[in-house]
Amino acid sequence: MKRAWFIGAGPGDPELLTLRGRRLLEGCGTVFVPPPYETLFAGFLQGKRLLIPFSFRFDELLAEIESALESADVGFLIPGDLTFYSPFQALIDRLGERAEVVPGVGTANAASAFLRKTFDLPGVCNRAIIASPRTLGDGEMEVSLEQLAAPGVTLLIYMNNLPLPELVSQLRQGYGSNVPIALLHRLCLPGQHVVQGRLDDIVARVGDRDLFNLNTEEKRPALTLVVVGETIAASVDGSWWDYRHDHIWKDFYAADQPD
Repeated sequence: MKRAWFIGAGPGDPELLTLRGRRLLEGCGTVFVPPPYETLFAGFLQGKRLLIPFSFRFDELLAEIESALESADVGFLIPGDLTFYSPFQALIDRLGERAEVVPGVGTANAASAFLRKTFDLPGVCNRAIIASPRTLGDGEMEVSLEQLAAPGVTLLIYMNNLPLPELVSQLRQGYGSNVPIALLHRLCLPGQHVVQGRLDDIVARVGDRDLFNLNTEEKRPALTLVVVGETIAASVDGSWWDYRHDHIWKDFYAADQPD
């Protein structure tokens, strides 16, 4: 049975494509790939029929997939993976057992690596929450961004559609303090730009740069991830390590120590 492989392609760096993803791409005759991934992953796509999935209506896209599956496997290069805010779930549900998902390096993982910070850090941040103002409801019973932005939380904001001053105002009300913030624009892509600061100075640091694509006629969501929370600037000593060693690791791993 020919399959449609939904392959997590990471934030856009071809070196972050998994070995399994690369191997499966080799057997695909048609690959659906959004710009600019057809250029970034050109080395893995030579000789394949390339189509932009977002240029089709849903039923048209299904017809293209069905036609392509008659001769070979089909690939989808998915920015990040299917974990958060993916438009491909309906396709996977419709294709059923013929659809397989191959996990990739998500943008949150890439951001953590770039910042060299653990987002859920004992004694600093006890929760990491991923949210988007675009999908948060505004009804009386809906949670707000201000409620999510609480002390002890690392907040990762996808697809922000709020002007930066408004976003910062809501975060300030939630955190109640001048916590660190990082704006990671086009992470791992050409044109990568990262701005770090605190809630009180990030607007000035960004200046007139339109990192959220709010001032253009084309209102396509900008590829900018916002990370907020004390963990960004935290520095920890070895006490937590030693506590875990003395109470958990020491006895558990003692027998596995090499002679």
